[in-house]
Amino acid sequence: MRTHLSLGCLTRYSLSLVLLILAMSAASPAQFRVAVTFGPPALPVYVQPVCPGEGYLWTPGYWAWDDDIEDYYWVPGTWVLAPQVGYLWTPAWWGWGGEGFIFHEGYWGPQIGFYGGINYGFGYFGEGYEGGRWEHGRFFYNRSVTNVNVTHIRNVYNTRVVNENRVNRISYNGGNGGINARPTPQQEAAARERHVPPVSTQIRHIQAARGNRQLRASMNQGRPPIAATAKPGAFRGRSVVQAREAGAPYHPPANRARSEPRGNETANSSSRPANAMHARDLPPSERRAAPNTGNPKLDQRYQRQQQKLSSQQDRERQKLQQRQERDHQRLSQQRNAQTRTPPLEQRHQQQTQQLQQKHEAQQQRMQQRQQPPARQRESKPPKGKQ
Repeated sequence: MRTHLSLGCLTRYSLSLVLLILAMSAASPAQFRVAVTFGPPALPVYVQPVCPGEGYLWTPGYWAWDDDIEDYYWVPGTWVLAPQVGYLWTPAWWGWGGEGFIFHEGYWGPQIGFYGGINYGFGYFGEGYEGGRWEHGRFFYNRSVTNVNVTHIRNVYNTRVVNENRVNRISYNGGNGGINARPTPQQEAAARERHVPPVSTQIRHIQAARGNRQLRASMNQGRPPIAATAKPGAFRGRSVVQAREAGAPYHPPANRARSEPRGNETANSSSRPANAMHARDLPPSERRAAPNTGNPKLDQRYQRQQQKLSSQQDRERQKLQQRQERDHQRLSQQRNAQTRTPPLEQRHQQQTQQLQQKHEAQQQRMQQRQQPPARQRESKPPKGKQ
């Protein structure tokens, strides 16, 4: 009897550990630390699919960023089972950070936090949530803003909500043309409370959206063919909702492509985060072109030094990445992982920034040493003409 109980506990523990690791790995800087110099398109116009069953909460669609293709892509709105009774969903949002738009990942928690004042519709009108509420361990749906089939779901009510911002389809906060909203003290407190990142079904939903070419803004012009789904990842079938129209005329940004390096300048990506969170978010060390000093032997020596430095930096980055991943694995095995996660992430960010600054300083010193030597003879006047 004890053996079967131990095996059952071990199985449940292993499953919980896997789900926790998946959830933590999904919260990558590519989703919540990425900075983009131009804002996302307007929110498309679409209808909400019918709620598939009791306990499902609506998570509105939003524009995410793919750094590999340098394009926004639409993550369809969908119904998701709440990970815990009493938990609500705070949507993801984009906000101006001074030098670029910063992505803030959504999360589950007992209170709705700040989501940029963005009007996602269906109860998320910029502040709080009017689409339903928890009562006595059950979720009750507000039929005035939520698409619910009362034949299958009886725990409903009808409270009219005045949406004064109905025509606003702006999808970001701050910056040029963005929504002017700031978090209240209550919303800031909600962000500091215990909350849960996107669950595994949401993670797979985001990954499926990222891999769908039709959901890229440059392909659908702000009108995604899959605007919403009844369940996460269900991109086919009658329950798929297509956008009726784009929220505003789509204008492709002029600075979409990465800037190319000139001479000894460093290529800068407009989407690279200014402050990376983890070592895995840092790009590989740049392989610079061989200098041209006019001395072939000297140029070859410089090239060997550059290759040696790049290989060394790659090893240091990989070593730090492995160490940070081990920290996450050890943390996932502890009971108080939620409370210890923020300090660990802060330490990881400091480690990553220190390594990044170290590598940038090394590259600068290398570049200075590789400058062509000054030709002093040319500065001296010819003999007999002094």
